[in-house]
Amino acid sequence: MRQCFKEVGIDAPDMSVYLPRLAAKKPPQLIREKGGYRLAGAVRRVLDIKLGGDPTTLAVAKALTDLPARLPDIAEREFLTEALNCYRVRAYRAAVIMAWNLTYDHFVRWVFADPGRLASMNTGISAKYQKKNLTLAKHEDADNLKESEFIEAARAGNLLDKNTAQILREKLGRRNMAAHPSRVTISQHSADEMITDLVTNVILKLG
Repeated sequence: MRQCFKEVGIDAPDMSVYLPRLAAKKPPQLIREKGGYRLAGAVRRVLDIKLGGDPTTLAVAKALTDLPARLPDIAEREFLTEALNCYRVRAYRAAVIMAWNLTYDHFVRWVFADPGRLASMNTGISAKYQKKNLTLAKHEDADNLKESEFIEAARAGNLLDKNTAQILREKLGRRNMAAHPSRVTISQHSADEMITDLVTNVILKLG
């Protein structure tokens, strides 16, 4: 411990005084053991969360940091970087929005990356939205559909199974709740669930 203080340029306090005091607190912050002290469990958990060591936080952050190898497109990587940065600083509302942006952009690019998928998408558009008289040819054409319409057309064109389509519908609703002014609190738990579900069941599934 004295070495830690030395490395950051701070004079070490008198350990023989302060360590017993921390162990004597109610509840104790340190637990005395043979040969030294260890952090009390409650203190360790608080520090884990504060310093980013919470298991759930680490798992979600890892899910995002492992994605770049699967996202060759520069624009997608920018969305990913923003989502990860927001999550790391606990800006959970912004993290939810950026996670959706990443997923939807990946979804649209996946459709346009294969002529067969694009043809199926256009079949779905014709089936669901005949009055639009719309045929997608280039990426920008997707802007003529609302996000919800793009999802439904993809489902109608058999590009999405029932479960994936439902996940996208639910997460779009969550994004809308986060993006529009409201008093709804976006907690870490909500962001964890959304990011994990989108990464595991949409981004990685679509490839």
